[in-house]
Amino acid sequence: MNVNDISGADRARFNMVEQQIRPWNVQDEHVLQAIFDMPREQFVPRQLRALAFADTELPLIIDGVDTRETMLSPKVEARLAEALQLQPTDCVLEIGTGSGYQAALLSRLCQQITSIEIESRLTAFARANLTRAGVGNVTLETGDAHAGWGSAEYDAIVITGSVPVVPDTLKYQLAIGGRLVAIVGHNPIMTACRITRTSAANFETLQLFDTWAKPLRGTCRSRFKF
Repeated sequence: MNVNDISGADRARFNMVEQQIRPWNVQDEHVLQAIFDMPREQFVPRQLRALAFADTELPLIIDGVDTRETMLSPKVEARLAEALQLQPTDCVLEIGTGSGYQAALLSRLCQQITSIEIESRLTAFARANLTRAGVGNVTLETGDAHAGWGSAEYDAIVITGSVPVVPDTLKYQLAIGGRLVAIVGHNPIMTACRITRTSAANFETLQLFDTWAKPLRGTCRSRFKF
């Protein structure tokens, strides 16, 4: 992309990639192209759109109501997308839809996404954002998926909030060869990990990078103080 040929939001998106995301060791050109192509500003609450490309988490305040959830920073969203190692034929489970932006990114990299959000207000917000962006391969559902969702197996699973441990029930929703990416630990020490299902009963875990994210909402929420 020639930065001299773009302006406005496109220039801001270019700078976000070149100054935040690529320096944070995101090198997959498919992921970077998805970020260039997807209008992140359309997924940010209207009153915060001036910060759409800032290197920070953004509160998801919808119609004046604070949902107590946030959008992850752009570089973390990019690292999670890259860590999934998606193929065009993959089917993905996302736990924690939020604004819908992470699902929108992944939609450019895989065949189908099922995204689960516990907060119905956010499900509606994400659905409107995805429709506006022309994303058609994301199915949204409302519910608590912290310990799994249904009985289907997936090629990849991503958890967009932190968890103290990854439940075994989620691991067993991976197909053989499937990858699960999650931010694991307790504040202030958390690590993004990729868990790969190598056989029916065996998994390999790789620690990827240190970061921080708000705890995933669900039945385990009472363990944490906000």
